Amino acid sequence: MYSAGADIVFHAAGGTGNGVFTEAKERKEADPDTNIWVIGVDADQYDEGQVGDANVTLTSVLKGVDQAVIDISTQAMEGNFPGGETLTYGLAEDGVGLADSRGAITEDVMAKIDEYKEKIASGEIVVPETLEN
Repeated sequence: MYSAGADIVFHAAGGTGNGVFTEAKERKEADPDTNIWVIGVDADQYDEGQVGDANVTLTSVLKGVDQAVIDISTQAMEGNFPGGETLTYGLAEDGVGLADSRGAITEDVMAKIDEYKEKIASGEIVVPETLEN
């Protein structure tokens, strides 16, 4: 993907996405002035992107697994275990988010991200669940 001209790769492959970090770091080591980025997934993968004094991790998309565990555990303790139900944890439920990649995203861009996050969480913007929607 980088050879085809991509500047940013979002691997969305969990722990198996380490190959994209390896490639990005090798390219950064070969040319420290190159603008090459990885977007991590599931947890903050900032440390995975460290290459010398630079870092190739732009941000990471986080899963709020802790929120789901707390919510379902609380429901179970209250006698309301939602067995057999499909539960979705999105922006409104803090089920997903972006990692603070230690300054890689500027304040003005983060403000715009937060603005859209609120619009999506409130339902003002509806994100389709399928290509058909």
